Amino acid sequence: MPEIKKFQVTFDCAEPERLARFWCEVLGYVVPPPPKGFDTWEDYTRSQLPEQRGSWFACVDPSGVGPRLYFQRVPEGKRVKNRVHLDVRVGTGLVGEERLAVLEAECARLVALGAVHVRTLYDGNDACIPMLDIEGNEFCVD
Repeated sequence: MPEIKKFQVTFDCAEPERLARFWCEVLGYVVPPPPKGFDTWEDYTRSQLPEQRGSWFACVDPSGVGPRLYFQRVPEGKRVKNRVHLDVRVGTGLVGEERLAVLEAECARLVALGAVHVRTLYDGNDACIPMLDIEGNEFCVD
């Protein structure tokens, strides 16, 4: 049996810390402690060369189960549809109107954080809500 490996999900973005903090709110993730040798993230940032400041940020699942999310600044903006996206699973096991209500409530919470509601897909039994994060990356409330 092959060994199971840990992985992180990396986002290319314009504002790493801002996007990381958005996803902390979406997923209940937290900002990890600053790198070894620094008391705060501000201390760490001040130690970097000006052109490196704010070039990356990360967030983690406080339970240690979910993957680390890593956000890296890139010079180009988003141009095309994501080939991979996250599904925020809030309606697992629910069907019909009950599922739709839970997904719509989560959608409303995320819109208040700056996400964009793209559309609601509902067939009377199953539902999914495609959305955009604060930098236009696609994700679904599922």
